[in-house]
Amino acid sequence: MKTIQTDILIVGTGASGLFAALHVPEDRQVLMITKDEVEHSDSFLAQGGICVLRDDTDYDSFMEDTLKAGHYENRVESVDIMIRSSRDVIRELVDYGVDFAKKDGEFDYTREGCHSKPRILFHEDITGEEITSKLLKAVRTRSNVTILEHVTMLDLVEKDNRCYGVVASKEDGEDCFLEAEYTILATGGIGGLYKHSTNYPHLTGDALALALRHHIELEHIDYIQIHPTTLYSQKPGRRFLISESVRGEGAKLYGADGKRFANEVLPRDLLTAEIRKQMEKDQTPYVWLDMTVLGEEVIKGHFPHIYERCLEEGYDVTKDWIPVVPAQHYFMGGIHVDKHSKTSMEHLYAVGETSCNGVHGANRLASNSLLESLVFGARAARHLTETWEENDASREETAGLAEAAEAQIQKEKDRLPQIYREEVLDEIERVRKAR
Repeated sequence: MKTIQTDILIVGTGASGLFAALHVPEDRQVLMITKDEVEHSDSFLAQGGICVLRDDTDYDSFMEDTLKAGHYENRVESVDIMIRSSRDVIRELVDYGVDFAKKDGEFDYTREGCHSKPRILFHEDITGEEITSKLLKAVRTRSNVTILEHVTMLDLVEKDNRCYGVVASKEDGEDCFLEAEYTILATGGIGGLYKHSTNYPHLTGDALALALRHHIELEHIDYIQIHPTTLYSQKPGRRFLISESVRGEGAKLYGADGKRFANEVLPRDLLTAEIRKQMEKDQTPYVWLDMTVLGEEVIKGHFPHIYERCLEEGYDVTKDWIPVVPAQHYFMGGIHVDKHSKTSMEHLYAVGETSCNGVHGANRLASNSLLESLVFGARAARHLTETWEENDASREETAGLAEAAEAQIQKEKDRLPQIYREEVLDEIERVRKAR
């Protein structure tokens, strides 16, 4: 089995993984892998925006909004780190060319559900694409970073709770050992496990399955957020998200009787419950969202891509109400990490949606996801750099560990993706029942 050696292996090419790569010193070699195309990460799909501490007077309300949305199950230390790091992150993003909306030469802030005041920066209704594409562009200028597409992580290579890299499968089916001093898991969410989801279908919780197999600590893996408003469709595939910003700007929800039935800026879990109750009452698979109240100028200026996508589906949101339905959207639980994004296994970090650093608690506050991913992606890179420790095992020993892992993989390789899915879903259900 071929061995590819690197200093740092990053599994995933979304915002958290890219930002981590940009915070690795350029004298360290970084290998990034993704099981699909590099642009096919959920980071590219984020519509609404990214939160930022506008000024010091906003700290208490930012903290309270995050804790309230998370039902006070958040780790306060992690939330504090995220909030206090936010302005530095925004400055970095601007330096990388991210074009946030401005008004009269100053940042234009918007408000979303459960926020007590406007503190969200955005780029039209494709903020995730704007941020992630600029980070990818910056990463591609780094001579120390290599990106490999269509490479799937199959197993961790470890001994005595120390990670030495992963066994992965390339597009042609050949397995290889990606040997690294440090590994960062940035594999995204679990939407591919669900019939209705806003996520890409290849995001199937692979890192969680491997964490289960290697006894790496998990946290709150039954905390799964449903987004209350996705465009209803009978077509197969990923559901199109109607951003929280739409309701934050004033769009209204109606039942079949044409009457409002809920506060549109409730936290996502509470609004989802209200929508489901209305659907059951109406005996319909959707409720109606009215964007027309925003006016054509706001719709086409702030939400041009939502406008265009709805047109493709036969709805002119400047004139028509649109049918919306809740769908699986975000994963608040994951692999337990500390404030440096370090897992319970040595030399292994986890960042982004596959990790759980406690920021989101039981329910994520809108537009905290991009910020959290960037803050803790950078912290992972800084921490492993500051605490760098060379592999003390011989090349023969690590190669032997990889060969043993690969031999086990071959016994179940044809069914491995399905086995991993079943193991993760079974564990989610077990934790849910035990709660």
